[in-house]
Amino acid sequence: MASLKSVRAGWRRVFAQFAHPARVVVAAFGSALVAGAVLLALPAATESGEHTPVVSALFTAASALCVTGLVVVDTAGHWSAFGELVILGLIQLGGFGVMTLASLFGLLISGRMRLRTRLYAQTETKSAGPGAARRVVLGVVRTSLLVEAATAVVLTIRFATGYGESWGRAAYLGVFHAVSAFNNAGFALWPDNLVRFATDPWICLPIAVAVIAGGLGFPVLWELRRQWRHPRRWSLHTKITLGVSGALLGLGTIVLTAVEWSNQATLGALPVPGRLLAGFFQAVMPRTAGFNSVDVAGMHPESWLSMDLLMFVGGGSAGTAGGIKVTTFALLAVVIWAELRGEPRVNVLRRRLPDDVQRQALTIALLGVGVVIAGIWFLLTITPFTLDQVAFEVVSAFATVGLSTGITADLPAAGHVMLTVLMFIGRLGPLTLGAALALRARARRYELPEERPIVG
Repeated sequence: MASLKSVRAGWRRVFAQFAHPARVVVAAFGSALVAGAVLLALPAATESGEHTPVVSALFTAASALCVTGLVVVDTAGHWSAFGELVILGLIQLGGFGVMTLASLFGLLISGRMRLRTRLYAQTETKSAGPGAARRVVLGVVRTSLLVEAATAVVLTIRFATGYGESWGRAAYLGVFHAVSAFNNAGFALWPDNLVRFATDPWICLPIAVAVIAGGLGFPVLWELRRQWRHPRRWSLHTKITLGVSGALLGLGTIVLTAVEWSNQATLGALPVPGRLLAGFFQAVMPRTAGFNSVDVAGMHPESWLSMDLLMFVGGGSAGTAGGIKVTTFALLAVVIWAELRGEPRVNVLRRRLPDDVQRQALTIALLGVGVVIAGIWFLLTITPFTLDQVAFEVVSAFATVGLSTGITADLPAAGHVMLTVLMFIGRLGPLTLGAALALRARARRYELPEERPIVG
């Protein structure tokens, strides 16, 4: 009897470790990753009817679920229709969020949502509170399907009328790339990604708009829908996201277009309107979608470095983009500016910034830098590639972008596993993963004496 009680107590302790919503989100993503890898490893998932190596299947499943877009095999040539549908399903699942989708199923079945489920959805979608989770979950699904459907319609018409595809094939291509674009995944069904469409605005612009919409984040999209005529009423989050995103997009377009203007391997071979379109398109993609309309491997090192920075910053919070997020980047800049001016409080756009938000932004940024540096060091020790190539690959994986200088498939198995871990960490966010691994939150009931060390 005593042994039975000890076994029960042991199981209670095990389940208690998953009581925190952040841990459940991590476990759910891990389960979905394993399930996707198993499906992609099946012979039915390949055109040849042979098994895909476990590491390749796991890497592809992580790239799709974490909405990244890095590939080790040609998506259209290696995977069968079943395999492509598995990838598409993982992309959509990763975009919705595992717990968001699970919450939706709970709503459809029972018509209500339990408190713990609302907490899980809140953790996944970064909603303001448990009471708003139901509205958030339904809003995520509606917004995603609306933008994806609109993008798919435009792409389907263009593929059918401009490239001679049958309407069935055009619809499949339109839906696949619309889902991949809005969820910032970057998977394409051509060996050269979208290079063949570099000068076609009817392909590039809808995809770019979908990428931008997904990268802004759901809270910003909802607020724009409700108050687009009243910018003064926008929240601080929306103002920062739109302002910094616009500035980075404009600056990225100017820098990449100028640097690559005469490069015959990229923009130099295109007519002037095509160069402008391709420069804009390539500046959008580090927001974090891995589409490319020019050969990234042929870009100048200056462009790689510029894209490294854009990828690391990423897009908006609570959306499909990765990176440390534009709000984190902006808040750190504001904190630095306030410190340089000697101000006792950090203010931005006529609002005071709470201390815990400043610490959160600093934590996310430093954890991101640490993870990227560790990844770069590891790849440099096991591969012969140069620092700029390795740095680009690591940042792309951590920021769930999917752009590559062309070395992904040539990495050893250990490199693929490392990039898989980076994509997993980048999708969930360093702070969420850290909270999931922490044993418990500790509240300090006392304050220690204050002492200032020398800084600098």
